Amino acid sequence: MTTLLLDSDDVNEYARLSAVIDAIEQAFGAFERGTTQMPAKSYIDLPQYNGDFRSMPAYLDTGDWDAAGLKWVNVHPDNPADHDLPTVLGTMIYSDPETALPLAIMDGTALTMKRTGAAAAVATDYLAVEDASSLGLVGAGVQSYTQLEAISEIRPIEEVVVSDPDEERVQRFVETYEDRFDIRSGSISEAGHCDVCSTVTPVEDPIVGLSDVGEHTHINAMGADAEGKHELHDELLDAARIVIDDHEQCTHSGEINVPYHEGVLTDDDIHGEIGELVVGSKAGRTEETGVTVFDSTGLAIQDVAAARVVYETAREDGAGTDFGLIDTDQ
Repeated sequence: MTTLLLDSDDVNEYARLSAVIDAIEQAFGAFERGTTQMPAKSYIDLPQYNGDFRSMPAYLDTGDWDAAGLKWVNVHPDNPADHDLPTVLGTMIYSDPETALPLAIMDGTALTMKRTGAAAAVATDYLAVEDASSLGLVGAGVQSYTQLEAISEIRPIEEVVVSDPDEERVQRFVETYEDRFDIRSGSISEAGHCDVCSTVTPVEDPIVGLSDVGEHTHINAMGADAEGKHELHDELLDAARIVIDDHEQCTHSGEINVPYHEGVLTDDDIHGEIGELVVGSKAGRTEETGVTVFDSTGLAIQDVAAARVVYETAREDGAGTDFGLIDTDQ
């Protein structure tokens, strides 16, 4: 049997967002039901290269299908200047749980982008107002593109406001989508007063306050991925219904990590995990709900679920490159 090699173009094409969103929702449900295995992310620190490696293995069983895999990812900040390479590179190994055969090796960077957008879409579906038609984006980097693509799959987004101090990035973003949406640049407050707002910045000093959002805005807080990062002011978090993806990860390195460790927020201030909304044990948005926040740190089961979509769809379409990684004659 062969292994399928899929590059970033393949992943971008076959990680079709409607299917990935559904798969991520099922993954969140499996996580809540306890039918997943997801060991803690492990690190190899390489200070001599100003970088590190991270391994993220996972297995999940949704009841309809199961899947396993490993994402091997790095952060090397000197790469762009010194080696003309991206800061972050990722490789996904997608395996058959029954036989351990590596079914596919695929680009993990594009996969991460897709599954991150899909996670925000799932949260938006449970927490945003039903007729949400406007989306604000705080940050116009690479993650903002899949936020718009994914969220517009599950809400009828018409108006988009993007805020970023880099005017060139904003202009590129606007030009990409000006034929599909009523899109413009704006302030953080203008973005925050949309029905849905996704924050995708690496800041450590909060930039979005309570007065910057509407009474019923749903916020996808996607930028915090390390200790100390913090996009939303404490007063906003304190006023919001907070939903997280995983307690351990979010309190360590998610949007709530700083106020949680300072004692400003406690477990009583966390409404629940997204998996609880998916399985119905906790309510999402109700008529009484005001501002909502989804704190997303990203789970390895999301990568595996998205990889399954890419592999299955690419196989059906005859895409990718087959190669004999394993000698099955032995």
